[in-house]
Amino acid sequence: MLRRIFFTALIAGTVAGLFAAGVQHLKLIPLIAAAEVYEAAGAHADHQHDAAQQASHQHDAAPEWEPAPGIERAGYTVVADVLALVLIGGVAMARLGGYAIDARRGLIWGAAGFAVFALAPAIGLPPELPGMEAASLAARQQWWLLTAAATAAGLGLLIFARPAALRVIGAVLIVLPHLIGAPAAPHGSTGVPAELAAEFATASLAVAAAFWLLLGGVSGWLYRRFE
Repeated sequence: MLRRIFFTALIAGTVAGLFAAGVQHLKLIPLIAAAEVYEAAGAHADHQHDAAQQASHQHDAAPEWEPAPGIERAGYTVVADVLALVLIGGVAMARLGGYAIDARRGLIWGAAGFAVFALAPAIGLPPELPGMEAASLAARQQWWLLTAAATAAGLGLLIFARPAALRVIGAVLIVLPHLIGAPAAPHGSTGVPAELAAEFATASLAVAAAFWLLLGGVSGWLYRRFE
């Protein structure tokens, strides 16, 4: 059982991770590069407007780290995608509870993964490009974790729970983070065009959907074959 879970996660994770990384390299990274041009232009304008104040700020605060463009950025993308696929072991564990696993059911699990880790958080925190105004990183991470955990628990209760009361609790858990509200970005102008930001958010969700559906479908098919 453990070997089956391990090899399913390893093969499906590699396939889906490399696919997602390739699509991101072709579609998302060019959008990020275009946004960085606007970000650099805005930073240059701010420097000309108040050079002394900006120099003081840069002296006091260390610049935020980000992967370098090119091979390094693509490498971090591949690593992040492949490591995330280890979660597919949880999908295979459903077999222990008596639920059949195949390609069709794997697609359903993949859709659930997309809802938990991409769609639900994106409702409050859409994917953002460099140069866009955003709330503090800690606040966004906390809300993201709350939303993902609540959505996963809520979907689990809605799908697997038998008593109606538990299903109601599941529905409440799904909407609870959105009732609390995501951390708001500070008000201010951004140099990134709204059209570019909307295109990036849409493309990011499309890539995430393809990633999770491929991951779920391949995992379900492989698990059934190994079984």
